[in-house]
Amino acid sequence: MTKKYYIETQGCQMNEYDSDKMEDLLSKNMGFESTRFKEEADVLIVNTCSIREKAQEKVFSLLGQWRKLKDKKPDLVIGVAGCVASQESSEISSRAPYVDMVIGPQTIHRLPDIYKNSLKSKKTLVDVEFPLIEKFDNLPKANKSKFSEYVTIMEGCSKYCSYCVVPYTRGTEVSRPLNDILEEINNLVANGTKEIVLLGQNVNAYYFEDNKGDIINFGLLLFYIARNKGIKRIRYTTSHPNNFDEQIFLAYKKIPQLVSHLHLPIQSGSDRVLSAMKRGYTVLEYKSVIKKLRKIRPDMTFSSDFIVGFPGETEEDFNKTIELIKDIEFEQSYSFIYSKRPGTPAASLEDNTSYAEKKDRLSYLQETINKLSKSRAKTVVGKKVEILVEGVSSKYSNMVNGRTTNNKIITVPGDKDLVGRLLDVKVTELKNKSLKGKILAA
Repeated sequence: MTKKYYIETQGCQMNEYDSDKMEDLLSKNMGFESTRFKEEADVLIVNTCSIREKAQEKVFSLLGQWRKLKDKKPDLVIGVAGCVASQESSEISSRAPYVDMVIGPQTIHRLPDIYKNSLKSKKTLVDVEFPLIEKFDNLPKANKSKFSEYVTIMEGCSKYCSYCVVPYTRGTEVSRPLNDILEEINNLVANGTKEIVLLGQNVNAYYFEDNKGDIINFGLLLFYIARNKGIKRIRYTTSHPNNFDEQIFLAYKKIPQLVSHLHLPIQSGSDRVLSAMKRGYTVLEYKSVIKKLRKIRPDMTFSSDFIVGFPGETEEDFNKTIELIKDIEFEQSYSFIYSKRPGTPAASLEDNTSYAEKKDRLSYLQETINKLSKSRAKTVVGKKVEILVEGVSSKYSNMVNGRTTNNKIITVPGDKDLVGRLLDVKVTELKNKSLKGKILAA
């Protein structure tokens, strides 16, 4: 009887990429089948995120639920992967000794061996090493691709922002060899992928030196990728303001497949707070990147990350963040109340702002961005745009959702047969928060 697996993914796109690769390992290398039902599974894996405290506690809550499944099914193998696994391996072994496997972000390729050994062991098996690029050398190739696929080009972070655990959970920055990236992309495109989304904690910090001593930076990498004419769109996340250079700006001038949307985290609009966060740039330096990109691409849209209520953030600091949001006209954000992470420098900073005040600030920030998003959405009504159809609408079974190059979602009449196609559409209306349109004749 074929064994089954169930993987629950938490956190960022890099975790989604890693989960896809673990699925490949389980199905291709081990002959397992996927199941949507935890109760049917022989292997349960949660791929975790430790950016925020609540996300971490969520893991232990989930494991408590899975323990009940293991009580009924003693042979069930439970695994914890991702950043919580890396940061809290000893805590997992102590608080949840029924967990069989603890696998770090850099060792998911060892899953088959870890699983086999777990069947023989009566202890929790832990593998949270940082073996540099070994992970990518040992992952199976995709033989069937989605129209849009993630490709990790680098791992880790060397910025050491005062609030962040990523350098400790994923290690310092390590870039994949150029040829490995191109081979993975070529394989995906050959199997039907039209959009590539490049991933990295600081994706534009990509840096690789080949055997000849030639340096490949992120901008140059974009040019190499764009040579594959099967690629219709190139996206990337998450970038860092300090790693933009002239080569990247040139890519926006010369590469039409490079989309006109950028997610560029700033975290705060106050220079004082940015300094305390150890972000390494000022608001003016951040705005200069935005200004250069908008000069090249006037239709460029931007989203960002914001941390509200960082220790010491005053009302004046917060108001500067709101001013920045209005100035740049961000259309989307990932915004959260500051979450203290043990072991980070910011964890020891004095924090006198009440949680209620932080909640109010977060609500106001999100409200401000929502208003800006709606206002800017109105500007595309009546215009012709190209969309990449991503899926059937959750609201209307006879309509599909497509994304423009500058990240606006347009809903048009159609069915699942349109998924993955590039279509010219005319935007007809903005209803509530949703843009609707009609497909133009080819």
